[in-house]
Amino acid sequence: MNTADLGLPVAVPSTALFTDQYELTMLRAALEAGTAERRSVFEVFTRRLPNGRRYGVVAGTGRVLDAVENFRFDAGVLDFLREREIVGGQTLEWLAGYRFSGDIWGYPEGEVYFPGSPIMRVEGTFAECVLLETVILSILNHDSAIAAAASRMSSAAGDRPLIEMGARRTHELAAVAASRAAYVGGFATTSDLAAGFRYGIPTVGTSAHAFTLLHDSERDAFQAQVNTLGRGTTLLVDTYDVAEAVRTAVEVAGPGLGAVRIDSGDLLLVAHRVRQQLDELGATDTKIIVTSDLDEYAIASLAAAPVDAYGVGTQLVTGSGHPTSSMVYKLVARAESAEPDAPLVPVAKKSTGGKTSVGGRKWAARRLDSYGVAEAEVIGTGPVPAELADRQLLVELVKGGEVVAREPLDAARDRHAAARAGLPMSATQLSRGEPVIPTEYAHDASGS
Repeated sequence: MNTADLGLPVAVPSTALFTDQYELTMLRAALEAGTAERRSVFEVFTRRLPNGRRYGVVAGTGRVLDAVENFRFDAGVLDFLREREIVGGQTLEWLAGYRFSGDIWGYPEGEVYFPGSPIMRVEGTFAECVLLETVILSILNHDSAIAAAASRMSSAAGDRPLIEMGARRTHELAAVAASRAAYVGGFATTSDLAAGFRYGIPTVGTSAHAFTLLHDSERDAFQAQVNTLGRGTTLLVDTYDVAEAVRTAVEVAGPGLGAVRIDSGDLLLVAHRVRQQLDELGATDTKIIVTSDLDEYAIASLAAAPVDAYGVGTQLVTGSGHPTSSMVYKLVARAESAEPDAPLVPVAKKSTGGKTSVGGRKWAARRLDSYGVAEAEVIGTGPVPAELADRQLLVELVKGGEVVAREPLDAARDRHAAARAGLPMSATQLSRGEPVIPTEYAHDASGS
């Protein structure tokens, strides 16, 4: 999303060099060959979901729109390209005036996807579209992987809120993107202030073990925290002896203590013991928050425990074992010449090893069963069947180079919750399995 539209004072820098060199060398050769201005259609899709995943989650769309708007070659960038002799005079002159003027369609952010889904479609001249390949894939592959992990975790957590706290486990800028993607996937808050500042995500945080160790006693640490943050704060109770810490916490803050956090040990056993102790001390409304290397499986194992919220770090920001979505950006149609009205011709890579692609500009729709539950992802070229006309998934994101689909981050978060709820119940099972609905293809010879 454009943060300026939401009143947030963070600008995105030029994204022109968030690319691979071969994008520019292809541009250079195409300009010299006279093919650079041919109308072209590129699509983003994945051939398969990560092993064991039942569905994917589209995330990062808003960041892609920012990246496209800020894809500009300023004087310093052009000097770098000239000095390295990556491109020459004709190409440098073309790049100096670069502004994407084409159209982009895509699955709206938060929507689910499956193998072959045309998650994003970029249309324009070959020259202006090919330059966007790397930055688009960089954003969508990372953010969608994080959002998919977040979705599985939020499903396992049920109504219990999740706190994103993985900033210290990844690159400092990736941490901000990960927090945003986690929010789309169902997390409620983040510990990362940069994510709160840039995207308006609610932030939380109180203290670490270092704060307790700083003081002469655990009681002194708790008293200092309560004096500053109030009785509704969260006290970390596993620095020394958990039972003693819980007793001290209630003595210091009273039965109105907001929460205690447990960060180590057998969380299932300790949570039950802490809940019993809190209740016996009269702190019946004090919540229990657990952290400590959680993933979706650990969260699911705590479903029967008296836990009120989960904090997740490492496993979230690394995609819970799948840090990329394996999306690709492929040319699927191109004009026969540079003439504006030249017809589009479907093109596709043919190779061994599972890296084939399907040519033609595609539409996508989700077919529902008689109960309104998704039963197939239908992808095709040419006319959309009448029975699927109102179930199409792609929406217009950029028209004639202008972004037309800005939206608040909460809209993507709500959309994901609705999309996941529309899948068969087995979609949220954590056991290994195939995609929860099949992908079906409806071909049209024209490819237009």
